[in-house]
Amino acid sequence: MYDFLRGLRWRQGTLVEGPAFLGSLVIAELFYKFHSFTLECVAFLATWVVASGVLGSVARLLPERANEAR
Repeated sequence: MYDFLRGLRWRQGTLVEGPAFLGSLVIAELFYKFHSFTLECVAFLATWVVASGVLGSVARLLPERANEAR
């Protein structure tokens, strides 16, 4: 996990992983009531992966500000 966090670029971390993590955490807290820590943790991680994939796809479609200035 440390290598993953250290390897993130600022843009990817702030635009993709941060919101994906927070959104997944809220979803898990509100909707996942499996009465098993392991099942809830796996469901949270799966939700994070899906949210990260969706937000990552959207972020790739958006132009970077550096390219817009040229």
